Amino acid sequence: MTNNYDAKSIQVLEGLEAVRRRPGMYVGGTDIKALHHLVYEVVDNSIDEALAGACTEIEVVIHKDESVTVEDNGRGIPVDVHPKMGKSALEVVMTTLHAGGKFDGSGYKVSGGLHGVGVSAVNALSEWCEVVVKRNGKIHRQRYQRGYPQGPVEVIGKVPSRETGTRTTFRFDPTIFSPDLSYRFETLAQRFREMAFVTRGVRIHLRDERKEREVTFYFEGGITSFVRYLNRNRKPLHSIVYAEKEIEHIGIEVAIQYTDAFTESVYAFANTINTVDGGTHLTGMRSALTRVINDYARKNGFLKDNESNLTGDDTREGLTAIVSVKHPDPQFESQTKVKLMNAEVQTYVQQVVTEAFATFLEENPSAARAIIQKCLTSARARDAARKARDLVIRKSALESLTLPGKLADCSERDPAKTELYIVEGDSAGGSAKQGRDRHFQAILPLRGKILNTERARLDKILSNNEVKALISALGTGIGDSFSLDNLRYHRVIIMTDADVDGSHIRTLLLTFFFRYMQPLIDNGHLYIAQPPLYRIATRKQARYVYTEAEKERLLKELEGEKITLQRYKGLGEMNPQQLWDTTMNPENRTLLRVTIEDAAEADRIFDMLMGAAVPPRRRFIQTHAKDVRNLDI
Repeated sequence: MTNNYDAKSIQVLEGLEAVRRRPGMYVGGTDIKALHHLVYEVVDNSIDEALAGACTEIEVVIHKDESVTVEDNGRGIPVDVHPKMGKSALEVVMTTLHAGGKFDGSGYKVSGGLHGVGVSAVNALSEWCEVVVKRNGKIHRQRYQRGYPQGPVEVIGKVPSRETGTRTTFRFDPTIFSPDLSYRFETLAQRFREMAFVTRGVRIHLRDERKEREVTFYFEGGITSFVRYLNRNRKPLHSIVYAEKEIEHIGIEVAIQYTDAFTESVYAFANTINTVDGGTHLTGMRSALTRVINDYARKNGFLKDNESNLTGDDTREGLTAIVSVKHPDPQFESQTKVKLMNAEVQTYVQQVVTEAFATFLEENPSAARAIIQKCLTSARARDAARKARDLVIRKSALESLTLPGKLADCSERDPAKTELYIVEGDSAGGSAKQGRDRHFQAILPLRGKILNTERARLDKILSNNEVKALISALGTGIGDSFSLDNLRYHRVIIMTDADVDGSHIRTLLLTFFFRYMQPLIDNGHLYIAQPPLYRIATRKQARYVYTEAEKERLLKELEGEKITLQRYKGLGEMNPQQLWDTTMNPENRTLLRVTIEDAAEADRIFDMLMGAAVPPRRRFIQTHAKDVRNLDI
């Protein structure tokens, strides 16, 4: 070995350089999700001002050059000289990690940004950033390039002394993030909708100058409005149960409503941040609901002495609930704040939910009966589902069901290297089986349309042959026995025809995966194949195109030549070699990875498109009819 490993080999990354070298530690990576996280970090600071009672308006603008402005009417970042650092507090906040007004509790009682790396990390990861502060009757400004100030904080004007606020404009650094990344209006809108729901009295306005779109969120009803919004297409069993209480300086808010749906829609927030992995606040609410329902059911004779208690799963069917806590010192699992860890929160939330929900059941016996009956029906269905599941899922080597007969498996045994194509129809299945690479590609043909899992309980779903075949082929189990460790293929690819039936089958499959195998989506294992729409052949060569725009471009390019245009309606129309060349060969194919940007919005849309209520679906179709890109007549 010629390399010397001594003290000189140890690198120390100073200040913001650490953020630029390791963006994953601070904003979760350099992908589209991390790009949006930059905006959330800046908006979180404005929301913290709202929680402190100092801000009522937040304006977010996406500019044509993909720069973003976030402006609020809060108190404005302090600009006076910091006693310890010897420079403006604004510069300290923007350029120093772990600097902020949220550590000693004097600046903010409650805040979402507690690591103190938020806005300084955004500055570090920006090509340029400019902050304008209105405070003490003056307008102050400082500009930065890749985190470094381009001069001291300067006064650029005057305002009335009562006018305060902060405006931050930044452009993400294309040397860190891919330059062709672009902000999604819908993703930001969904996040701001949630923020407005859990921060009563703040108005959030989002404007997109790229396409001249805008939307404003303001909800007087707070999380009660959120539950009402989620249940717009469901039939509620009772009025919304709402409780709000402060215990040991921790604010707790819950809103609960049961509906006729078969799935659970529960969302947890800590200091307005959606903790997608839950945490102690969610655990506290769920255990309180289960205990209260069991106590009421026993006391009022719904459960006999010889019957066992209802489980958490039984008491969550059809539940829509929001739990929101405001904590002066929240402990999150990571910088991206996906799980709340404070142990005391569980006890306090349990206390608040138990008190409010028990009182509601006692005072509303007919609502209580409807909820308990729903839970009892769920318990019976769960028992039937368990029996059905035991038939579907291998419990041991002796009981194991063999893989479905129609599955054409691959020879590779390492799941990380294998992929499963779920194909509609036998003809397409035949082409796919012949065209695939048998070493790592498996094919599962489905006959016809699978069950609409949005309108059925698990026991009925598990009696459906196509669903059974799918579950045994994947090997993960389903529902509470689901485990990604047993996944037999790390790429699960839905491959359907480019027509109405194909789209419907794809939607049915997506509904099933979203409702019963969501970790598959969350961990990036689910894909949609993109078969070509056309084959355009000249005497010299044949080319495949995947979009209408691509077709028009190629036809213009080939003008004057004799061409043959073939439109593919179904996968079965392609011979095995064509299917391999265009859709299955990893060298040439295009796969779309299925992701969930916002679980609450995905939940609502699946419920609207696949649920029982017709009017909302009709409204949606009429509203979006002009945006349809692929409709077969």
